[in-house]
Amino acid sequence: MPVGMEALGGLFLVFVVARLFGEGAERAGQPAAVGELLAGIVIGLALAFALPPEANGFLSADDDAIMMVAQAGIFFLLLAAGIDMKPSAIAAHSKVSFAVAVGGAVVPLIAGTWLAWVFLPETPLKAVQAAFVGVALAITAIPTTVRVLSEMGMLQSRMGETMVAAAIFDDVIGLVLLAVITALIETGSIPGIADFAWMLLKAAAFFVITGLLGVHVYPRISRHLHVLQIASAEFAILMAVALGYGLLAEALGMHWIVGVFMAGLFFEPDRVGPRAYNEMKLIVGGITAGFFGPVFFASIGMAVDLTAVTHAPLFLVALIVVAIAGKLLGAGLPAWMAGLPRRDAAAIGIGMSSRGAVELVVISIAVERGLFALTSDQPLIAAMPSALVLMAIVTTLVAPLALSALLRER
Repeated sequence: MPVGMEALGGLFLVFVVARLFGEGAERAGQPAAVGELLAGIVIGLALAFALPPEANGFLSADDDAIMMVAQAGIFFLLLAAGIDMKPSAIAAHSKVSFAVAVGGAVVPLIAGTWLAWVFLPETPLKAVQAAFVGVALAITAIPTTVRVLSEMGMLQSRMGETMVAAAIFDDVIGLVLLAVITALIETGSIPGIADFAWMLLKAAAFFVITGLLGVHVYPRISRHLHVLQIASAEFAILMAVALGYGLLAEALGMHWIVGVFMAGLFFEPDRVGPRAYNEMKLIVGGITAGFFGPVFFASIGMAVDLTAVTHAPLFLVALIVVAIAGKLLGAGLPAWMAGLPRRDAAAIGIGMSSRGAVELVVISIAVERGLFALTSDQPLIAAMPSALVLMAIVTTLVAPLALSALLRER
């Protein structure tokens, strides 16, 4: 069978199963993302235990076609989230969002580092391994939460705007922490104050540049396109800006998803016109929910690895509890202290506990650099990547379920 047919066959199966599970979840009163995640878990478990070994050649969690579509899913989820929100609304909640982001990063960072230090055996890399677990718990992946808030019509509420803005701040904090851990793994030393300052300066430069371009350049381009009245041209410009902002974010040491979100954020009716805004919102939303989103959520579920269940069950349970409780306290408490209702503050804490694909990328960096090299005499260290992956999957599954339960009355 040609390679192209294998890739298309695997992608077809993942997409169809994810859509069916997503539809079933919606009929059961749950967000579609929950069903799509469950679809990926079912496929992953089937690959591991039920299907014959030769099936991995046809369908694999590491399949290039599935991974590329999943990455496109992250792209469009963040672009759609940016289009749905307004810069003025985010700016209005920036102080609260920053406090939520700091609490949501610092509390899980400390708790995760302490937990790993208690469980990990004494090795030369113990301190770095424990710190990495803390960083992994500090990360927030917002695409799942964005999808749920959008489906429930709450993305533009004070709670939704605070949560998404906090996640953007959290991304910057997480990337700085990840850079520190990467330096620790590679050099064995913590970056100096000058390196920290340089990271923060580049992050600030990114937001200044994208903000100025969004305010002054977007409207000029849109005025010329408004004369043409061609949706394809407007979509092409939106995609070019999103890709350009993503490249700029990567060039300045940030994750490209922050750039994509900023591109959508400045695509406002006041800047591009109501007709162009409504058309692009419809197109991007349809592409996201119709194809790329289901494959993205299924790909997260397909990454399931049960090694930690047999090798380190106690650590796995403790890790998941700390991952959820750390975000609930670290992000939810500052939101409640800032005046949000308890239900909304709890929803922010739960929503920010989702890790998703960002977590999987971070884990892969540590594995590639040999931080958790397989050792027969240290089963916990060998099971650590599996435990972190399972934590990411469980939190990504729990977040939409808990959000739906918390916010259904509203």
